[in-house]
Amino acid sequence: MKVLFHSRSNLYTAPGGDLIQMEKTKEYLQKLGVEVDIFRPDLDVESYDIIHLFNLMNPQDIYDMMQKAKKHNIPVVLSTIYGLYTEFERKARGGVFQQLARHISPYQIEYVKNSIRHIKENRFHKGVQRMMYKGFYPMMKEIVDNTSVFLPNSESEMLRVAREFNLNKYKYVNVPNAVDLQLFNENVKVLPEQEKFKDSVICVARIEGRKSTLNVVKAMKDLPYNLFLIGKASHNQGKYVENVRRAAQKNVELSGTVPHENLPGIYKAAKVHVLASWMETPGLSSLEAAAMGCNIVATRKGDTYDYFGDYAFYCEPDDVNSIRQAIEKAHRSPVNPELAQIIKEKCNWEITAKKTLEAYQMALSDNNFL
Repeated sequence: MKVLFHSRSNLYTAPGGDLIQMEKTKEYLQKLGVEVDIFRPDLDVESYDIIHLFNLMNPQDIYDMMQKAKKHNIPVVLSTIYGLYTEFERKARGGVFQQLARHISPYQIEYVKNSIRHIKENRFHKGVQRMMYKGFYPMMKEIVDNTSVFLPNSESEMLRVAREFNLNKYKYVNVPNAVDLQLFNENVKVLPEQEKFKDSVICVARIEGRKSTLNVVKAMKDLPYNLFLIGKASHNQGKYVENVRRAAQKNVELSGTVPHENLPGIYKAAKVHVLASWMETPGLSSLEAAAMGCNIVATRKGDTYDYFGDYAFYCEPDDVNSIRQAIEKAHRSPVNPELAQIIKEKCNWEITAKKTLEAYQMALSDNNFL
């Protein structure tokens, strides 16, 4: 079986959890005998059995590949990675755009954001032009309607996609987001330079409004333990990042990015991982932290409950007191080892690869592709 992966155009210049998902899925599919390539312009699309698209939130970047697959009668499977940030845009974005967002539809919000972003980042390609002509939702809808099998990261995500795109009959395989057990396991040692993270609160995420970083920092005011913000500062939210820096007291450190292979020891040393986002599906860093024995503070917005259930400590991203209370409760509560065990058993890349292969076989078994 030969499979082509394709995702957003800035996958490598602005890496995120979706890039890790693609690369690890590829690695473990290859162990199952599947030949996988990540798209390059020199590759011949016609030579592949399956086209695997990632990230429905960037339809302008994957629409053209969907059309090529359709033209050559190649089945499309879609890792949806789907979630709108409408509530954030209308309540917490700030500025003129927040006022605009209150008066337009969720998909019009995304249309404006994507158009501006691609122009600003000099990524104005053919797909963006088509999106500006067709509209954001119609482009997404066409991709969805030409998908043979969906690969959501949770049942709640699939239900959201089905509801918002009016799907009645559809095929899907629930493919969990995963942690790398070769990195995140009980054999990890805390290095001497990582001792400063002992019993701390950490947030491994980009510093930006969607992650509600500023409210997390405010929630730490006068608390008797340290917060480490590990991740890039958003290039597009300079004023927000500056507000985060100004709000940070002595118990808050902006640590910048850390190589992925160094995170296991940090997670093991820390006590709490907080990701008070406006939307998560569920947040790769939260999964990794849970696997290494951190108590998890998260919001219910998105699909976090599907993964963490009653093991996590939940908060509201726009409520500083709610975040503070969740952090305090998580810090004083003993770590329940059952969560780490559940994550390791149900959310590892071997399972992800097997589920993904199941979806491929389902797509190929369709009469149209026999």
